[in-house]
Amino acid sequence: MANILVVDDELGIRDLLFEILNDEGHNVELAENAAEARAARQRARPDLVLLDIWMPDTDGVTLLKEWSTAGLLSMPVIMMSGHATIDTAVDATRIGAFAFLEKPITLQKLLKAVEQGLARENARRAAANVVPTTANNLPTVVTTMGENSLVPAAPQISAVDTGPQAMQSFDLDRPLRDARDGFEKAYFEFHLAMENGSMTRVAEKTGLERTHLYRKLKQLGVDLSRGRRGTV
Repeated sequence: MANILVVDDELGIRDLLFEILNDEGHNVELAENAAEARAARQRARPDLVLLDIWMPDTDGVTLLKEWSTAGLLSMPVIMMSGHATIDTAVDATRIGAFAFLEKPITLQKLLKAVEQGLARENARRAAANVVPTTANNLPTVVTTMGENSLVPAAPQISAVDTGPQAMQSFDLDRPLRDARDGFEKAYFEFHLAMENGSMTRVAEKTGLERTHLYRKLKQLGVDLSRGRRGTV
């Protein structure tokens, strides 16, 4: 979904954040100090950075200020620390940090901060593009029915009816996380129906480990009995 750079001198935290964010579908690059973070930022601009404050060579606030001064702070940066004071968090925010997470970081707070940071980045990129709009600010498309005319584009998603739970519809006029959860639930319900409820085949089809797949389905509230027709 997104390219995320994790900068932290503690191996355990880097590995944990990698596992969590990778499970969410993101591409994750790891750096254990400011030097590696600079190199990663120079290779390609990440969509979001998780940056630890206390590091041995250059601390995170100094690196944040360095990026800001050089005009390289073009992505959301979420600061992390288990020892920082409120003043440190305020200073980082003034420099340009998007958010601050206190260690130990809970899964819920981490995912929420990452989601909000990516949503802001997507909105910023969208605003940079010139898009024709109608009077009510809806995107427009050109149709060729008779004469060319401008018609508000309606966000619609449909699926081919290939069996139980294959027909899905989505309400996109809601927060990003809710819309994403709705899509993921429909996605997994579709594959459960197509594979007769076989978790093994669904795991192979979706490219997920069975344990992660089961946890994901429970999280989304997917009824595992639906679409099952005697196959385990």
